[in-house]
Amino acid sequence: MSRPIFELALTAGPEHIDELGHVNNAVWVQWIQQVAVAHWDFVASATHKDAYYWVVVRHEIDYLRAAHLGDRIVVRTWVGEEPRGARFDRFVEFTGADGKICVRSKTQWAIIDKALGRPIRVPPEVVAPFVSQV
Repeated sequence: MSRPIFELALTAGPEHIDELGHVNNAVWVQWIQQVAVAHWDFVASATHKDAYYWVVVRHEIDYLRAAHLGDRIVVRTWVGEEPRGARFDRFVEFTGADGKICVRSKTQWAIIDKALGRPIRVPPEVVAPFVSQV
């Protein structure tokens, strides 16, 4: 089953470049979180944003190609097939201007109920807007 894809564009600025002249690996991790939060903010209802937040449990990242100062990078993200308890997978791909993937990741996130202060099973109503075309 395919999932709706959320997309945004980033440009590698001087603050992203390391001593090797390319986007630092830690920046890719920051961007993974940035696009995940942007997707949540774009799709989730105000009620869900008020009730829950997400924390990273695990990152798997493949660094395939370098990006350099001034490169425009298209970021695409989508969620996994089904949550498992409190956990839900998110996939991210960063593509350079040439259409080739620079970095891809699979991140496992856990949902936290703000009122309880602990993880809960991911509610189906939270998942629904991320898995269906609107």
